[in-house]
Amino acid sequence: MEKSNHISDNVRYVGVDDLTIGLFENQYPVPQGISYNSYIIKDEKIALLDTVDAAFGQEWMARVRAELGDCTPDYLVIHHMEPDHSANIARALAAFPEMTLVASDKAVGMLSQFFEGYDFNGRTIAVKEGDELNLGSHCLTFVAAPMVHWPEVILSYEAKEKVLFSADAFGKFGVPGYEDGWTNEARRYYVNIVGKYGAQTQALLKKVSLKDIEVIAPLHGPVLSGDLSRYISLYDIWSSYRPEQNGVLVAYASVYGGTRECALEFADMLCEEGIDNIVTFDLCRQDVSEAVSQAFRLSAMVLAGVTYDASLFPPMATFLHHLKMKNYRNRAVGIIENGSWAPVAGKLMAEAVAALPGIEIINPKVTLKSRMRLSDRPVMEALAKALAVKVKA
Repeated sequence: MEKSNHISDNVRYVGVDDLTIGLFENQYPVPQGISYNSYIIKDEKIALLDTVDAAFGQEWMARVRAELGDCTPDYLVIHHMEPDHSANIARALAAFPEMTLVASDKAVGMLSQFFEGYDFNGRTIAVKEGDELNLGSHCLTFVAAPMVHWPEVILSYEAKEKVLFSADAFGKFGVPGYEDGWTNEARRYYVNIVGKYGAQTQALLKKVSLKDIEVIAPLHGPVLSGDLSRYISLYDIWSSYRPEQNGVLVAYASVYGGTRECALEFADMLCEEGIDNIVTFDLCRQDVSEAVSQAFRLSAMVLAGVTYDASLFPPMATFLHHLKMKNYRNRAVGIIENGSWAPVAGKLMAEAVAALPGIEIINPKVTLKSRMRLSDRPVMEALAKALAVKVKA
């Protein structure tokens, strides 16, 4: 994994880093920022690949002009119409009046939605699966990738340099250069941005497996090179909803600390049963996108939630909503509920996860009344033992 301004002498990076955004898509914390990647292919004809977020249009255009010098791009290839990649299309066409926009038919149809009143007539070429854009010794072959993660998405492959321009696939949170091992923030990005569309991602992986790829150039995060099998293998795992590792996420939402105390004690019980890959997660104080990422990573989960207003405490309800949205499935789940009177949290949590495909609820259910008591320990230990058997199987 590496950041490089230049994939080769002829394939150049002209993206920008955003370290001020705070929340990506106005919901996902990105303490290490996010990059908006853009590339240039120089040949007999010049292709500019994608633009950047609106806030960075001037900086991006300066980088493009610095890279091109007196040359003018012939094409602007748009792989994805989401505004963080397409916001500067009109700026680019105004700067280079002879340039032609190349995109999927659906993307061409979306242009007027984002650029009202702009006349694109005669300035677009619609491409589909298998179409080619010949630049000279370089040639882009287009690979349709609908719903990874928008319907108009199309990738391109350049055979001479063996580069896959992968749109949002293989992207990650964080600007290139942060040494975080790629996987954690790539998983959090994939699960929360693309995770709903596992079947479509699987279809894309089958297509790209037929290409001889040495470099993956996504629209977010570092350019990937070297041994690509690790990245592709992880995408296969995530998009087929298989656990990355055996282990247990203990996700709890506690009002006054009683449920938290029980959840942490339960994690200790799992340790005593020989489970060493355990994550405890405070849904009230930690970001839900990381909780979803950890749920996808591990093979089992325990939900420790509280009855609140004759329903489910909102932080737990929010977590369950996100799991449903992202197609969480194929896991073992244990239930710990707490309620000072008329507890219903266990029933509601069980109903929520039972509606998801391939979920096995592990018994017994643990029910607390306000605080964990000595009399609760045998049931907790029984659940820990049952979960440990499942995780080790």
